[in-house]
Amino acid sequence: MAVNLIRPNIGTKYMPIYLESLRIDTVLSFDLYIKIGNEMILYRSADLPFTEKTRTKLLENKVTRLYVSQQYRHQYQKYIEQNLDKILVDRQIPEPKKAGILYETSKTLMKDVLENPTYGDNIKRSKNMVANTVSFILKGQAAFHNLVKISSFDYYTYTHSVNVCTFAVALAQQSGFNDEEFLHELGIGALLHDIGKSKISDRILNKRSSLTAMEFELMKKHPKWGVEILSGTDLIEATAYYPVLQHHERGNRSGYPNGLNLSEMHESSRIVAIVDTFDAMTTERVYQKAKDTFPALKTMFTLEDEYDQKMLRDFAELMGPSGLVNI
Repeated sequence: MAVNLIRPNIGTKYMPIYLESLRIDTVLSFDLYIKIGNEMILYRSADLPFTEKTRTKLLENKVTRLYVSQQYRHQYQKYIEQNLDKILVDRQIPEPKKAGILYETSKTLMKDVLENPTYGDNIKRSKNMVANTVSFILKGQAAFHNLVKISSFDYYTYTHSVNVCTFAVALAQQSGFNDEEFLHELGIGALLHDIGKSKISDRILNKRSSLTAMEFELMKKHPKWGVEILSGTDLIEATAYYPVLQHHERGNRSGYPNGLNLSEMHESSRIVAIVDTFDAMTTERVYQKAKDTFPALKTMFTLEDEYDQKMLRDFAELMGPSGLVNI
């Protein structure tokens, strides 16, 4: 087929994709590009099947990354979501690559959810994503650690949401919760735990200094707003609401919105409270330097009346045997 050399138009952006994300004998609804220097080569036009012959030629030329124009972002995302379950069980794809595809797909989904939180299809997509995440993590700790290695350490609500979902499902399994229905409901609650922040302005969410008392009072409303948003969709199970409402509750009643103690918090909320705090502490923010994993855990252990201590110890073990040293 003819290959056309084009220069990127001013303002046009391209996103890199894994070659492994493209399924053999599927028809792509987006153009594929190869980057050489600062040039973009149109390698394969939309609406053509991606064949084994095509993949082999790319590999022979040591091409493992392709590019898709940002204008086709939604088409690519839809394609990946439709094929993600097959990608995650494909034995020809290395496990770290699978983790990368799952993580990037989840991030893009959460951007869509936070931009349009009341759109029912976004909630359905979230449930499918959680099902894939649970299946992947249930493969074992190696799968979880592959996800951790490629997770973002820069704080955005959408990356934080994906990280919290990943940590929550893995911690639940580590703590002996093996019922897949529970893990799915926990996962959706964890993924959408901050959906109420979609009602708060970016000016406050991305503020470079401490919040004023009035701004913090507004921020404290996001758990209840999250429940209101999800209740309006009528698409998730009742138990998935607990982490959304209770992830800022603390065992000593110092949390919000209802000042619950540990015994009053749902077990899924106790899980999400731990991993939500941990991810916030270990990601970089404009006003806060990220802590390393084990200093963050050590700090959390000093707050012994705020978190479920057994679950916190399980989380330390999950993050690595050395997590228990000097804690």
